[in-house]
Amino acid sequence: MTSQDKTVSGSSLSRRGAGGETRYIEIMDTTLRDGEQTSGVSFSASEKLTIAQLLLTEVKVDRIEIASARVSEGEFDAVKKITAWAKANGFLNKVEVLTFVDGDTSIDWMQKAGAKVMNLLTKGSLNHLTHQLKKKPEQHFADIAAVIAMAKKKGIETNVYLEDWSNGMRHSPDYVFQYLDFLVTQPVKRVMLPDTLGILIPSEVYAFISSITQRYPDIHFDFHGHNDYDLGTANVLEAVRAGVHGLHLTVNGMGERAGNAPLASAIAVLNDFMPGVKTSVVEKSLYSVSKLVETFSGFRIPANKPVVGENVFTQTAGIHADGDKKNKLYFSDLMPERFGRQRRYALGKTSGKANIENNLQQLGIQLSDKDLKKVTQRIIELGDRKEVVTQADLPYIISDILDNTIEDKVRIDNYVLTHSKSMHPSVTIKVTVHGDSYEEHAQGDGQYDAFMNALKKVYKQRKTELPLLTDYTVRIPPGGKSDALCETVITWRHNNKEFKTRGLDSDQTVSAIKATQKMLNIL
Repeated sequence: MTSQDKTVSGSSLSRRGAGGETRYIEIMDTTLRDGEQTSGVSFSASEKLTIAQLLLTEVKVDRIEIASARVSEGEFDAVKKITAWAKANGFLNKVEVLTFVDGDTSIDWMQKAGAKVMNLLTKGSLNHLTHQLKKKPEQHFADIAAVIAMAKKKGIETNVYLEDWSNGMRHSPDYVFQYLDFLVTQPVKRVMLPDTLGILIPSEVYAFISSITQRYPDIHFDFHGHNDYDLGTANVLEAVRAGVHGLHLTVNGMGERAGNAPLASAIAVLNDFMPGVKTSVVEKSLYSVSKLVETFSGFRIPANKPVVGENVFTQTAGIHADGDKKNKLYFSDLMPERFGRQRRYALGKTSGKANIENNLQQLGIQLSDKDLKKVTQRIIELGDRKEVVTQADLPYIISDILDNTIEDKVRIDNYVLTHSKSMHPSVTIKVTVHGDSYEEHAQGDGQYDAFMNALKKVYKQRKTELPLLTDYTVRIPPGGKSDALCETVITWRHNNKEFKTRGLDSDQTVSAIKATQKMLNIL
């Protein structure tokens, strides 16, 4: 790429190079390093390997940063597992480790772990250099040069982080450019510019990076954004406009404090608002990796998280659902199908006729206008009482309102739950399925697991496969002033579709059984 290709056009979000060619942006995912610095999060070696494999083979990011050198034996084992797999599958040059200016200590650690690319952490502001390292710039540069030379001698590729670069550009730009002038002379592949404390606003990102990319047109620069002011994604956009060549992102925006710029949001923004650039990332894989990381980390995705949140493709207001039916009035380019998801219509007190009709259509149920009004009114009443209504509840609401006496197709007639010390929990159930009665016994890792094992025996006799349980949550009313009731919400997957059922009881296992019975009756 020539310096002409990198000339910045500040007047448009679309940035094409000379001649209109598309500019490629490298994506480095740092979920396994910076993302793991989320408070309370620690991935096991096998979890790190699974995430790394998914990021490189399914999501298809260009690079992954997987660990910090010298942190722990667990980190060492994880890096060894990942590098062994990466080497066998041709990805070793895409796997990176954070290292330190510590002579040959980090380099020796990397060699033993099998890694070949190091991201060297150095000081990008005079303030950090003076007060943390207590060194002059020339001393720091000499130490860095020595580490880079050792790495090159041992076959290790070097990228360099300028820690606190954002404050460096604000308060000591002469030092930053002095440092960059030095780095130009070194065998460094990438120079990485972190907004370490997430302090920059978009206009500063654009101005700072523009000045750097124009002064050093032949150097590859990455931008590493944090989200302390919720500006991570906006800053990513401005960094690309300013001529940056790579971005550092994390799944679900995980990271220290408020986290890092989120992978899914950044990719959606680049794809929709930067037609002059492209990345290698596969949009349809973003949701699956998001859910996997959520499971492994225990770090729940907020329901309103853009792209990957539970509710972001759910229309709640009835007027929106009505508009969708009339020429897709409330659709945008951010379509759920891009990310392997589906548009949904919520049920609640703001639901209109169109919302309910959409849900009934998905269930294959048709109602007269008169009956539809009755159902709508009941859902509004439930919403006013702050009760959650789902699509799975509709058949029960309809049955109740229309005074329908049809019995459940499937009934859990009886069950005995046994939990004894030093013994596996066991369950005996009696179930009626379409008039046929069954009795089965099973053990499991817990009472509900034992219940499901017994139920599977029943449905095996009927040559029917049960839906896959994909998520299980238990909720209690906040404040501790409840009637000792808990709600169990279970997410199921059947025929490539997901749905939820809920059960309410004072006993957690019983509430789960009630949710399961609802599932059996909507199959």
